[in-house]
Amino acid sequence: MEKLRVDIEEAGYEGRSGVIRNVSFRVGSGELVGLIGPNGAGKSTTIKAVLGLLKDVKGKVEFAGGKPSYAYIPEQPVLYEELTLWEHLRLAASAFGMDEQAFEERAGALLARFRLEQAKHDLPSSFSKGMQQKLMLIIGFLHEPDLYIVDEPFIGLDPRAVKDFLDMLETERRRGAGVLMSTHVLDTAEKICSSFLLVNDGRLIAQGDLDAIRESCGLPGGSLFECFQTMT
Repeated sequence: MEKLRVDIEEAGYEGRSGVIRNVSFRVGSGELVGLIGPNGAGKSTTIKAVLGLLKDVKGKVEFAGGKPSYAYIPEQPVLYEELTLWEHLRLAASAFGMDEQAFEERAGALLARFRLEQAKHDLPSSFSKGMQQKLMLIIGFLHEPDLYIVDEPFIGLDPRAVKDFLDMLETERRRGAGVLMSTHVLDTAEKICSSFLLVNDGRLIAQGDLDAIRESCGLPGGSLFECFQTMT
């Protein structure tokens, strides 16, 4: 079952139309689709177009059932200085329409998974970058959406937190959620992604599983990093 269908003819910004062109792809149930490309290739613009944050979009973005059910995990943590960690989670739960019991159980389990139980009543503005990023992950996982849109999630995370994140993603994929993830960590992407979208100069230049990417760049047996280097 498709969780996301994207057919963008053109998208951009005021004064900069056509930053991305002819970008079409699908994210299915249980799929982890890696969005990769060099800086300035159009990855962030693609994500913003999917999220509905751009005014100048020609094309269609459709979610499963016609109703968006997604979590967006940004590259840079977005925090309220006056709210504690727990208050951030309660605010998110309220926005998601979660009932109190479901919130308490889910939030408690996620805090334990990411080892932030002792900091639940502290202000995240005083946290390390890694702890702030873990809070963003917890908020994203809180309401178990149909789709995760994740932008460079590994920045600031220590190896144990990376494993916790990847284990949670795998659990959500088994539940049937789809994942669209932008990342520069190509060795990890090669291991965990079911397919890839390779973007360069605002265009989708290759897509498919690793074998399809290898065929597109003429590198049978090549790594994702080698394919990336060849095609960009």
